Parts: sequence; structure tokens; C-alpha cells
Amino acid sequence: MNVKEYFEEVVKLEESSLAHYLFHLLQEKKISSNDDVSKIDLNQANHQIVEEMIQKNLLYFRKVHIYSLKQNKNDFVFIFARSKEDAIQHYRETYFHSPLNCIETSLENDFYRGNGRISFRDMKKEFSIFPAIAGSYSRNDYVLTEEEVWQQYK
Repeated sequence: MNVKEYFEEVVKLEESSLAHYLFHLLQEKKISSNDDVSKIDLNQANHQIVEEMIQKNLLYFRKVHIYSLKQNKNDFVFIFARSKEDAIQHYRETYFHSPLNCIETSLENDFYRGNGRISFRDMKKEFSIFPAIAGSYSRNDYVLTEEEVWQQYK
């Protein structure tokens, strides 16, 4: 993998600090976009300059997370938002009550939708305004009897 491909992956994964380091090293010509990633040496960076770049958010990162908000014992809503507070506020504005809890989950989690699987990270690309409701989930409360459990293993 070359530096350009790696940089694109880092940006896609919203790794702000690493992206700013790579950008700085490219600007300073310590690496080139065609170099192999093994050529990257973050120690060559001016850490103070990179820290300032990150604080100024020179690359304009606006990280969006996915939150699971519990409605009741069995029902959950997933909301893309920039913060837990934004997710809770959007939930309240939509459902007119507070969630039981709000937990950040991984963008890498995937699930079935339609005829295939999709991750939250890929689904996020379908939205341009945040916060946004990604979907909901209802857990099955059905409990197998002892006989039904044994039937599964026959």
C-alpha cells in the first residue's frame, strides 16, 4: 500500500491525528504519495506544528459517531450524531421523551438490510445532515422451553 492509499483510508476512518501527521509529512516532503507506507516515520514530523494543525482542524474533520438509544426493554434506535448529547437531544425532539440510555457503538458493526449486509460506516455515507436516525431494532423476547432447546440438538 502506498502513502496516498493509506492517507485515503485514514481519512475514510476519520483518524484526524494520523491524517494531520501524514498531511504534514507530505507538505514537508518527508514522504511522497507514491512511497510505500513502510517509509512513514512520524518522528520526522514537527509535533508542535501538527498539534496546531489538529487544534485548528486544518483538514476539516467533523467526526460522526453512531449511538444506540434504548427506548424500552426491547426497542432501540440508532442515531448518527457528533456527540452523545446531540444524539439524546435528537431522540427527545423525535420521540418526545428521554431514552433509557445512550451508548456509542462501533461504526464497523454491520447488519442485514435488504438482500445484503451493510456497516454503520457505509450507511453513514447515505446521510448529509446530522444528527440522523439510522434505524431501529427490536429484540425478540421469545424464550425457548427446555424441550425446544433439546429439539435443536437432535
